[in-house]
Amino acid sequence: MALNEISRTVRLVFGQIQRCRPIVAANQTVRCLSQAASQPEPKADENEAVNPTFLNRNPRNLEQLALAVKDRGWKTTWPHREFYHRLVFSRTQHHVTAQVFSSCSPDPVLTCSTKEWALKKELPSTSGVAACQAVGEVLAHRCQQAGITRMVYTAIPWAYRSDAVQCFRTAMKEGGITLSEPRRKYIGT
Repeated sequence: MALNEISRTVRLVFGQIQRCRPIVAANQTVRCLSQAASQPEPKADENEAVNPTFLNRNPRNLEQLALAVKDRGWKTTWPHREFYHRLVFSRTQHHVTAQVFSSCSPDPVLTCSTKEWALKKELPSTSGVAACQAVGEVLAHRCQQAGITRMVYTAIPWAYRSDAVQCFRTAMKEGGITLSEPRRKYIGT
C-alpha cells in the first residue's frame, strides 16, 4: 500500500496524471478520467458545398480543353500568331536549336540546343542529321515533363524537305508530341 502511494506521488510530481481519482477496490488501482473529445459527425451537406469565390489553380486547363482565347494577330503576318505553344527549329552552320514559345510571352518556355554540353559530348557533329534527331528526342522528353503535348510547328517551305528537319519532326512525334493544335471551340452563351 505504501508503494502505491509513493508511485502515485512520484507520477503527480512529474505531471503524468491528470484529474485521476482512486477507485475503491481491493487492489487500489488508479483510473484516469480524462478522455479524448468526441469528434462531431460530418453532415452530408458540408461535403457538397462549393466555395462562392472559386479560384482556378490550373491556368492551362482552358488551353487543354481548347477553350482559351488564341491571339489571332494580323492575317498578313507570318508565321501566324494563333497558337498556345509554337515550336521554332533553327539550324545554323555550327549548331541546332529548338525552342517552344508560349503565346503570351516572347521568352521561350523550353529550349534545347547542341550548345548544351550534355548533348555536345555525345554527338560527333553538332549540326548533322544525328544532332537534329537528338535535339528532337531531348526536347520531346522535356515537353512531356512540362506537360506540353501539343504545339504548332510551321516549317519554312524550302527547308521542310531536308533530311535533318524530317528527322527532327519524326523524333518529336515518336516522343509523344503532336505538332498541331486543336481548333478553338466557341461556346455560345
